[in-house]
Amino acid sequence: MIFDSIKKLIIYGLEKGLIEKEDVIYTQNMIIDTLGLDEYVDSGKEFSDIDLEETLSELLDYAAQKGIIENSPVYRDLFDTKLMGLLTERPSSVIKKFNALYKESPEAATDYFYKFSCDTDYIRRYRIKKDVKWTVPSKYGEIDITINLSKPEKDPKAIAAAKSAKQSGYPKCNLCRENEGYAGRVNSPARENHRIIPITINDSPWCFQYSPYVYYNEHCIVFNSTHTPMQINKFTFRKLLDFVTLFPHYFVGSNADLPIVGGSILSHDHFQGGRYEFAMAKAPIEKALSFDGFSDVEAGIVSWPMSTIRLSSKDTKRLSALAEKILDSWRSYTDEDAFILAETDGEKHNTITPIARKRDEHFELDLVLRNNITTKEHPLGVYHPHAALHHIKKENIGLIEVMGLAVLPARLKEEMSVLSDLMVSGKDPATDERTEKHAAWAKEIAKKYDDINKDNVDGILKHEIGEVFVKVLEDAGVYKCTADGRAAFMRFIKSI
Repeated sequence: MIFDSIKKLIIYGLEKGLIEKEDVIYTQNMIIDTLGLDEYVDSGKEFSDIDLEETLSELLDYAAQKGIIENSPVYRDLFDTKLMGLLTERPSSVIKKFNALYKESPEAATDYFYKFSCDTDYIRRYRIKKDVKWTVPSKYGEIDITINLSKPEKDPKAIAAAKSAKQSGYPKCNLCRENEGYAGRVNSPARENHRIIPITINDSPWCFQYSPYVYYNEHCIVFNSTHTPMQINKFTFRKLLDFVTLFPHYFVGSNADLPIVGGSILSHDHFQGGRYEFAMAKAPIEKALSFDGFSDVEAGIVSWPMSTIRLSSKDTKRLSALAEKILDSWRSYTDEDAFILAETDGEKHNTITPIARKRDEHFELDLVLRNNITTKEHPLGVYHPHAALHHIKKENIGLIEVMGLAVLPARLKEEMSVLSDLMVSGKDPATDERTEKHAAWAKEIAKKYDDINKDNVDGILKHEIGEVFVKVLEDAGVYKCTADGRAAFMRFIKSI
């Protein structure tokens, strides 16, 4: 009965503190209007501990049956977000609560806002639970692996509708402030239940929110209040350090600002952070460094497959000044013997992926050296996953991967399931179109293990995927973890 589903949604809002008892009739009326009803009948049934996914599914099924929406994933997502938007407080109220709690502690503020973002279903917890996650030990530390299943896949009808839909420049991108409360369309996600916290970093207006896909604990996004392109410069370091000063329990980092080595969104200046310690952050210093004029800043090369310089100091201004010096040097640095070219045909290749965190009284900056040069042999990038690894990971190595978390495509779940069956049965993976791309890899795996059976095959494949990702990171490192690679790395250090 549709009225029971409406009642359950309202009770959910009460249970989570999204609405107060005084809001019940008002919210009820907004929901029945959204569902095309003109009345509400209470069955008298009592409900508690509401399953949000189940309740929303009931409401969406009703909307589809009545022809209010098309029964497809995109349209269902647009409509359930509209329903949840009816339970979501206005931005001013959320901001006031956040700021009041921040006066108690930064942790109290983010705890509130993260829970709120989950309870409003902006972060769809029930989908994120479907992501496949595991860890793999490596010589660089414990590597995180996730097969991402929480991003909704577009159905053919929605794709067709998106092609014929009027192209809009509003919002300019999925990060823009104008997404807050936006109803969405077939080619732009609904955000009625989305709220943003304004913050100030480096004396400029920025915004704080959470990622709807939370690849790791409290995965947040910090973005410029203005739609402006990604750029790594001296101000980037100041902003990153300002952010961890405001939220010392979070790390924050920026994608690089060049194609291939940058993230998926280069059109809008933004950072990613959160409450999580990656393998890279735990990696020790392999070799101590010193820089002229910066004896007060501790520095060293990190024991990590990506070429990383770590700086540490209590003084953020000194950290930022040295980081700026290193960036300027790297932008123009060429070492043909190491195949590091600052530019070719007017195209610049060198940039940095920076990450900031606070440890006790010290601030840290990890500066990861990046280069996006391509060749005929490596058309997608020399310092990019090489072709032999594309069956597992072909996409850009952005900030999250740099830190030691592999975000792998959803296709791998089915492919690994099929592959495990074929390997146990002794059949050639090349005979199945889903696993053909993995055939050569599977043969190499078979050589490494005396016995592959139904009890151990899943564990073996997970371990081997981890091994592939380590190779991906090694491919992406501009200086390899070899004697020659480290010698070349030191040539750059001495040039600064």
